[in-house]
Amino acid sequence: MNTNPTFPLATHASARLSILLLLLLALPDHAFAAGPEPIDLKSAAHFTILATATTTTTGGGIINGDVGLSPEGSQGIPPGQINGTIYNGGPIAAQAQLDLNDAIIAASPAQLPGGINAGAELGGKTLVAGVYQSPSGAYDITSVDLRLDGGPDDVWVFQMASTLTVGVGRQVILTGGAQARNIFWQVGSSATLGTSSVFKGTVMAYSSITMNASSTLDGRALVQVGAVTYNGSGGSLPMPAAPRFTSISVSTNDSVTLVLSTTPYFLLTLQTSPRLSLPNWTTVATITPATNSWSFTNNSPTTTVTQRFYRAFITPTP
Repeated sequence: MNTNPTFPLATHASARLSILLLLLLALPDHAFAAGPEPIDLKSAAHFTILATATTTTTGGGIINGDVGLSPEGSQGIPPGQINGTIYNGGPIAAQAQLDLNDAIIAASPAQLPGGINAGAELGGKTLVAGVYQSPSGAYDITSVDLRLDGGPDDVWVFQMASTLTVGVGRQVILTGGAQARNIFWQVGSSATLGTSSVFKGTVMAYSSITMNASSTLDGRALVQVGAVTYNGSGGSLPMPAAPRFTSISVSTNDSVTLVLSTTPYFLLTLQTSPRLSLPNWTTVATITPATNSWSFTNNSPTTTVTQRFYRAFITPTP
């Protein structure tokens, strides 16, 4: 997982010194993106694996992200295999399941009608961003690899009434800057990732997800009313988009309020510095926000500095 994202910057100059106030404002994430809006996973976003019945493994690799069961059930993945938090029952996993249900509805043909018919076999195709609906009710990636070509904010949603099957050694390959965080698979029954397959995106399945030996997932395995079997060699949350400064306001000479657009349920770090050189950055706030907008007011005196630079970045929640 990428833990070295780029750093959006904002600058606050002291009003006492009549220095120009400058803010680098970013455009909305989806301003120039193709495809639908990303599916909002809400609190389910920080789970790599989420199920209702059981989670099992026969010796898979490390999972980067949280693992949840709701209601409380048989959690069979050893804690040493999970680089995250285990939620077996309890309010956090319960809310994640409610949010997963909402996300599945949001990705459904009822909410996103008119899906493109690219055929039931996706192997050998190169697909641009958009909503795709299987004509047979199932999607297969079994003949050769699937390529998804688009920019870093482009979004793909794949709708299938029954199954998703990824063959042995098959891959989902991203080109043009496409990101795993923007790929969503809405599966009406079960999904199977074959041995040594390489898969990208969030799988939201009704009854089960199985990752076979040596398979890898850059995304999430989220099941609505069933089990997740994890025998893969690796599963990691896709890195969310970098936070963006959306506004700045100054109420006094020494008080500045910054508003950032960020990804809920991921750890946000805000740092400041009087200079852009690397050793001078100081962390002024860390938070795991529950919404996609967060504000921070810095009341530190500016009498000893002529300006403040700010940067923000997201890292996986410990």
